[in-house]
Amino acid sequence: MPTLPWTTPNPATPGTTAVVMASRFEVRSLTDVPRFFLKSLTVWRQLRRTPGALGASLIARPLRRTFYTLSAWESREALGAFAGAEPHRTVMTGLRTTTKESTFTFWQTPVEQFPVRWTDAHARLDAERAKAAARPA
Repeated sequence: MPTLPWTTPNPATPGTTAVVMASRFEVRSLTDVPRFFLKSLTVWRQLRRTPGALGASLIARPLRRTFYTLSAWESREALGAFAGAEPHRTVMTGLRTTTKESTFTFWQTPVEQFPVRWTDAHARLDAERAKAAARPA
């Protein structure tokens, strides 16, 4: 399955800072991969027409049962509005039972540094996973 390259739904205002979110989802079994990917495409279509969305990309690694998202937003409020809107809200609720593990990380970056690099996102996600693993159970 492909990587969906960085797309720019709305132009960023020069000289501003964007809120960036990266996520990692691992599904429970290989049989869950097609459903997760198809639902991800539904959310992708939503994102492409969402106000405040400045950029996004998705990586699907089906044999590893892992999906990564990377998105940039005008504000944390714009990101929150997207997450609470349909179809995102229903898709995420419906996929909870198929998701084995999920990790999220957030940071800010100047819009002049777009597109956000996957190497940075992966490093931040790895650090977040390491912090979570170090927490007492």
